Amino acid sequence: MMQGVCFAMCATNAFLKSLGVEIYASGHRRWPDEVKALAVAETLRSGATVNDVASRFGIPANQLSGWRRLAKDGALVLPAEDSGGPEAVFAPLMVCDAEAPVGNANNQPVGDEVRIVVGDVVLHLDAETPATRIAHIVRALRAP
Repeated sequence: MMQGVCFAMCATNAFLKSLGVEIYASGHRRWPDEVKALAVAETLRSGATVNDVASRFGIPANQLSGWRRLAKDGALVLPAEDSGGPEAVFAPLMVCDAEAPVGNANNQPVGDEVRIVVGDVVLHLDAETPATRIAHIVRALRAP
């Protein structure tokens, strides 16, 4: 039985090392933000549970839940979902002062643009920006 535990632990450590997790002789691990974000993103997939993902990464479920809170608060940026498209998609971004006019008298966007407002921050995106990219931006901002 002990051999099976060692094999599972060694396999988990090999998996984590391949992701860039530093594992010290004491057993302490240093988790890069990218790996934390990867684990959190896996919990958001359909049918996934925090317990299953935590088990796969060899961490307590409450630690993974803490990382989920960080992501929710915007302190941990999740990777974009793989949409099968180009590896990186960029959209033009214009940051304005809150007092700057951002629309016409009816508060409608000027020209062909998409406008995202979060607090005092206003993002103006080209109207040609793909919907999936806009969704990624909104998710990253944690806008409702």
